[in-house]
Amino acid sequence: MEQRISIERIEEAINIFGSFDENIRLLEQEFSVTVVNRDGELRVDGEPEDTLLAVKAIQALLKLSSRGETIGEQTVRYVIGLARSGKEDKVEELTADVLCISAKGRPIKPKTIGQKEYIQSVLKNTVTIGVGPAGTGKTYLAVAAAVQAFRDKQVNRIILTRPAVEAGERLGFLPGDLQSKVDPYLRPLYDALFDMLGAETYQKYLERGNIEVAPLAYMRGRTLDDSFIILDEAQNTSREQMKMFLTRLGFGSKIVITGDTTQIDLPPDKMSGLKEAMRVLRDVEGIGICQLTNADVVRHVMVQRIVKAYEDYEIAKNGGKGKK
Repeated sequence: MEQRISIERIEEAINIFGSFDENIRLLEQEFSVTVVNRDGELRVDGEPEDTLLAVKAIQALLKLSSRGETIGEQTVRYVIGLARSGKEDKVEELTADVLCISAKGRPIKPKTIGQKEYIQSVLKNTVTIGVGPAGTGKTYLAVAAAVQAFRDKQVNRIILTRPAVEAGERLGFLPGDLQSKVDPYLRPLYDALFDMLGAETYQKYLERGNIEVAPLAYMRGRTLDDSFIILDEAQNTSREQMKMFLTRLGFGSKIVITGDTTQIDLPPDKMSGLKEAMRVLRDVEGIGICQLTNADVVRHVMVQRIVKAYEDYEIAKNGGKGKK
């Protein structure tokens, strides 16, 4: 079965195909079709069902392209997933507003529908809990939202914190003073800030006290006004730590809590503060809870496959019920 899609501008075809036709080859491979660009139209040929899915994916990519989006492998794979689940019309939602501009002038914006819903929750609510696997952009997008709120003078301080729970290591065995012991735990937060602000600007704000990156223990006994506070790796908080952290919220402040409930490094007998908070706070006004999935993974395609393999393994291990 052959289907034809007319192309209005040659630039759109170039964007869809990719520099070396890598995007179209990926579509052909995933849907077992052939795609040819001839006489101002794309001709898609294959089994009827495969062809219709490929056409839906290509039309969705054309919509993105017509709105100035650059089409890369990540976008193609995501749109293929949307087409397969009958959600290709949701692609319109991906042409989101830019959240923040990085130090190198790169626009930072949500790349999946799940990420867009997460950011909308961050902007709308006082407290947002974002839960999902590695690579879904939970921390990175939260830091981007914090930097933008700071640039817009909505807050006068950014506070980033994580619980210093060892993933199989012991803090005491690390060399140096307390700060150098906890720095490795805070490295992902530093990296995101460097990307948004550049090392020089970051250092300037750090010295002025506009930015604070510290272990969760440093938050005790404080009230944090006019601040954008991000608690990262929150699955490793105890229930007491989580309650302590949430009650630090001051006037004019916003909290984003991120974590992955499949990567808890607490002792087996300790309840994760994140898991409990999701249950306790789900109906509280002003609190948004967002669940990102492996469909929202925006790292290398292998990360998505690894996350999926572990999910499948946990489900099989627990008799089809997922991770306990």
